[in-house]
Amino acid sequence: MTLKAWKSAVYGLAVAASATMFAVPALAQKKYDTGASDKEIKIGQIGPYSGPASAYGVIGKTIGAYFDKVNAEGGINGRKIKYYPTDDGYNPAKTVEMARKLVEEEEVLLIFNSLGTASNTAIQKYMNTKKVPQLFVATGAAKWGDPKNYPWTMGWQPNYEAEGKVYALHILDTKPNAKIGILMQNDDYGKDYLKGFEEGLGDKAKSMVVSKVTYEVTDPTVDSQMLTLKASGADTFFNITTPKFAAQAIKKAAEIGWKPVHYLNNVSISVSSVLTPAGLDNSIGIITAQYGKDPTDPQWANDKGMLDWLAFMKKYMPGASLTEANSVYGYGVAQTLIQVLKQCGDDLTRANVMKQAASLDITLPMSLPGVNIKTGPDDFYPIEREQLSKFDGKTWVLFGKVYGR
Repeated sequence: MTLKAWKSAVYGLAVAASATMFAVPALAQKKYDTGASDKEIKIGQIGPYSGPASAYGVIGKTIGAYFDKVNAEGGINGRKIKYYPTDDGYNPAKTVEMARKLVEEEEVLLIFNSLGTASNTAIQKYMNTKKVPQLFVATGAAKWGDPKNYPWTMGWQPNYEAEGKVYALHILDTKPNAKIGILMQNDDYGKDYLKGFEEGLGDKAKSMVVSKVTYEVTDPTVDSQMLTLKASGADTFFNITTPKFAAQAIKKAAEIGWKPVHYLNNVSISVSSVLTPAGLDNSIGIITAQYGKDPTDPQWANDKGMLDWLAFMKKYMPGASLTEANSVYGYGVAQTLIQVLKQCGDDLTRANVMKQAASLDITLPMSLPGVNIKTGPDDFYPIEREQLSKFDGKTWVLFGKVYGR
């Protein structure tokens, strides 16, 4: 071999060795944004642990308990979750304060399952400007599925407009000459349900809806609104309320002897925190739409998903109600986030969190048969299927088909 050829060969080996040396670390490289490291993942949460919607506080507590379970089992790809639940009292101004604290002071990777339509609306632009995931918000407003304008915000539960349409279609099928009275919270949450409901009724909405009354979250009761609805002659009632006011409305209807066909929005169907305070006998016959298994329904007594949930509750939330639908919600949404974080692997950047959240195709153990979670780059509505059910005095009894796509 000539000297020139030998030098050429040595140079070639050196280049190959250099390429190999730099390629190996590149393959194993870990990517992190603020809030993630080799050891932990910081997750922020905002909920009404006090105030008029405090019945929802159990959702955030259940999420925290599920993260405790995950950490006890080794965490996510070896990383422990550090959870930051904060209380906004269902006050949007306070939500803004909490979001800034979580993002700028605690430096969380993302804010997860912040609750309330008005509350999330108050921080949506901030979160998207900061490019911090506002992930799986606890509200079904249609605005949470707008990846073009708000790529850092994603919903989780079925949207209110679609649910409202389900009730409208059922009324048209079963009581086409109904005289409908509506009680609704005076904000975007109430307006979304109303919009879907009236769209479902179509041209008949103007003639079928005989009374429409609102309440503010600061109101002490909805007693006067219920008297107005009864006086309207309505024989069908669409109850668009959060738990405190839902219980009041059910109880007041019984007290004044008003017995309409009663439709109650899904966000207030907890047997323990709504129907029991309202009176189980007073709640008989109420119709709602569900996407998760209800812990009071005996048909799930031997279901593996239900048995696992019960075991989780007894171990990680001892003393908590085992009939609480909001704990089923918290359990399911926490499982969804865990799936996203697992899919992220060692790329725990905020952009990859949203990419993985928009790449889901799973079925949760506590979802009803036929209900799945599926997302895409242009589909930020994870759950889009529900089934009607009626309360029989003890439990919700499913009937009819699964609506949605």
